[in-house]
Amino acid sequence: ARLALPEGDVPPFAVGLGDWVRQELGVPIHRPATSSWIRRHRVTSDSLVTLTVALRIDPERQQKLERTLFELSDPGHPRYGLHLGQDEVTELLAIPSERVAETYSYFSAAGAVKIEIAPNSDMLTVTMRGTDVEVALRTELRFFEHRERGSVQIVRASSHYHLPSQIAEHVSMIGEILQFPRIPPTKSSRGQVDGGGGGGNWTNSCEAHECAGLVTPEVIALRYMLPSSTPYPPKSDNTMSVVEFEGEFFNTSDLEAFGKSCHRNVRVDTLIGDNKPLPGQPGIEAELDIEYIKSVAPEIPLTVIYINEYSLLQWVNQINSMSNPPLVHSVSYGMDEAQQVSSEFMQVCNIGFMKAGIRGLTILVASGDMGVCGREGCGNPTEFFHPDFPAASPFVTVVGGTDFEGDGIGPEMAWQNGGGGFSDSF
Repeated sequence: ARLALPEGDVPPFAVGLGDWVRQELGVPIHRPATSSWIRRHRVTSDSLVTLTVALRIDPERQQKLERTLFELSDPGHPRYGLHLGQDEVTELLAIPSERVAETYSYFSAAGAVKIEIAPNSDMLTVTMRGTDVEVALRTELRFFEHRERGSVQIVRASSHYHLPSQIAEHVSMIGEILQFPRIPPTKSSRGQVDGGGGGGNWTNSCEAHECAGLVTPEVIALRYMLPSSTPYPPKSDNTMSVVEFEGEFFNTSDLEAFGKSCHRNVRVDTLIGDNKPLPGQPGIEAELDIEYIKSVAPEIPLTVIYINEYSLLQWVNQINSMSNPPLVHSVSYGMDEAQQVSSEFMQVCNIGFMKAGIRGLTILVASGDMGVCGREGCGNPTEFFHPDFPAASPFVTVVGGTDFEGDGIGPEMAWQNGGGGFSDSF
């Protein structure tokens, strides 16, 4: 996958850095016939593009990172609970300074307008003009428009990307180049409640009649014997967070209405990123996440992190870059493992999850809601189960779902649409 160019075709900043090497070999380019994204016009010099450049971590350091995580997480180990600080994580990874410097210099010379080095020196966040990215990565960038949401556009490569061999040795992969996020269809909040009600035979503790027979916060509290007031002192260091992507905004008036109806204190204490809900189009995913995590733990401060497009890589880099991140993170998003861009992408995410774990952070991930066949389906006549990612990662805590066995609050059984599964990649 090497590309030798005539001397005159090599940009000045890449001269002497070796042949161009194609990255993420197993990733197919955009397929118009099957993709939910429509290819549009090419980027211009006015288009700013942000890339997440994951630097290579030496294999022995990755092994030490994993070993440390399991030691700190094992109640029977002497190191249990002795979590590391930010500087100690950096020391453990031991990214050579020349690896960082040479990669930084390459993108700087290629025209980057801004480069941020992650605190652990394992990632660079690079902002460049689109045309400069094309030259630096020897690819073509275009705008892509979502078929169902025409207002949503992203910039992605329409061909494979390359790096000079000397730089490719330093880089594991580059995010926000080949990943096409899956955007859920637009939902109407009224469509979820009109008619209302569920099959449960219990007292409706919420004032809204549509909640009758549904699993409300009080049903959860009764089933799991949660106290009406969380018994944590006011100065407790407990903190929690939910992450939202792709236009999933919350409406404060909706949270207040839910809290008033179901007698819960539902509020967002800290917001990182945007929150621009459209009139009549609340983010049901976002509001559900917020309402129920606060219903379970009302006195623990909640941070909502918003990222414009679905990027696990960007999110995990963001929380690992915080000097004082929330301690518990809830992620209700995922895709089939087979739908991820590459094994390199998933491994870089796994490293991020491990880094969070050794700092004492807990990441809770939804197991998925498409059953064992996942979003791709099992296929016919040969059936093949599809595990979910990040749910299949060994370095997060996966949370599934249950149904009550009967119509009352009592014993439970596994929810038949739950996903998760065992990884096919690691």
